[in-house]
Amino acid sequence: WLVERKVVDTGTDPLLPSQCYPEISMSMYREIMNDIPIRLVRPKFTGDARKQLSRYAESAKKLIESRNASSESRKVVMWNVEDTFNWLRRTIGGSFDDFQDRLAHLKEQCQPHLTETCKESVEGICLKIYHLSTDYAKKVKDKHLEILKEQGMPEPNYHSVVNTARKVWCYPVQFSTPCPRLPPVDYLTDRDQVLLRFQRETFSINTLHLQKLEYLYRLSCFDDKKLEHFLTRVWMLLKRYSAYLGNSNTAHRSQMSLPAPVFECLNKAFGVTFECFASPFNCYFRQYCSAFPDIDSYFGSRGPVLELKAVSGSFAVHPPYVEELMEASIDHFERLLSDSIEPLSFIVFIPEHRDPAPQALLKLEASPFKRKQIVVPNFEHEYRHGYQHVLQRSEWSVKSPHETMIVWLQNNAGNTTWGPVDDRVEALLDAFRPGRERERDRVELLSPQRPTPGTPQPETPPAPQTPKQD
Repeated sequence: WLVERKVVDTGTDPLLPSQCYPEISMSMYREIMNDIPIRLVRPKFTGDARKQLSRYAESAKKLIESRNASSESRKVVMWNVEDTFNWLRRTIGGSFDDFQDRLAHLKEQCQPHLTETCKESVEGICLKIYHLSTDYAKKVKDKHLEILKEQGMPEPNYHSVVNTARKVWCYPVQFSTPCPRLPPVDYLTDRDQVLLRFQRETFSINTLHLQKLEYLYRLSCFDDKKLEHFLTRVWMLLKRYSAYLGNSNTAHRSQMSLPAPVFECLNKAFGVTFECFASPFNCYFRQYCSAFPDIDSYFGSRGPVLELKAVSGSFAVHPPYVEELMEASIDHFERLLSDSIEPLSFIVFIPEHRDPAPQALLKLEASPFKRKQIVVPNFEHEYRHGYQHVLQRSEWSVKSPHETMIVWLQNNAGNTTWGPVDDRVEALLDAFRPGRERERDRVELLSPQRPTPGTPQPETPPAPQTPKQD
């Protein structure tokens, strides 16, 4: 929901949606509706399929009886539920497919009526969550302004825009407002990890990743050359991503990254020097776009990808699997490709899902800038775990349960410079081979510092690339 809302959000809070139109998130609406009357899963056994059919029928009956449904909806649902119960009583020794087909038929008959009955309530839930978000965003902003006032700093102009556009080398997001004084953070070591504690909250991070963050900080942070705020900002970074991802076992999937051998091949074969979706923890290149420019920029972030104005360069695109974001990103890349006559290339990695195929995948396949597409089979390639910065090295690699589609979007100049010819594509597929990272003695967290042609050059004025933050 947070990612989908941020695609249309025009508010100033980097995390919480606060100015969205429409206010009702269709992503959240669909997710809730998919669980009405119950969440359906793919059963393993015939007995489970029979139980799920019975549960769906019983839940549909209870829902339609307890809600203010129209007489027609009540009549249709009750008739189909009763017909299903009669069928279950008559059917002895039915097959797995029999129960699944019957469930599909029951859902087809009942779901439109259940959706119409619950529509107002579900929209109310979506609105309530959004209004909570706007309230919290206002409280955060008020607290920011209070801190600035206490320290004698002027209130920032959140919506100032500099219209002068010229081509410059890509650089991290810069801030128009100085940083207030930051409190100190306690630093403790624990074997291969470092513990950072502020007040009563402690976060851990691998020593290797902390060293990587220090390198990125020295390279990108211009207001703290003595590193007096480094540990405090690392704690803030850990806190932000911890709050964003929550405690879900699957949350790390949005932070999974390509393995180092793949990035090396992308750089060597296709001139890639920039990641369109990354974080300070999982980035391989020093240039990347990320979700939170207000904190990520201290570690090299170039801001949100939808605000990137690239005119030249080769980019790796591995987005979180959120349909709205993927679709908006592809539209954005196509605009950049059509506007530039300089070499420009985007290599896109997305799951190969076809049941049903998401709109983003269909757009990719139909893009006039598509030069080639290939599919890497599932379980024959790996990704890096989204929590690599806190896990042991032996746990970093995760086999991909789904196929991955790779699509090259390039303008004519980009295709001439970095075209997906057979030997380059074969090298990329070989780099995806499982176990390539484990075969190495040395851990690669960042690309080697070496000059590479085709460094991205975004067309952007020399001013903050995102709304100015406190």
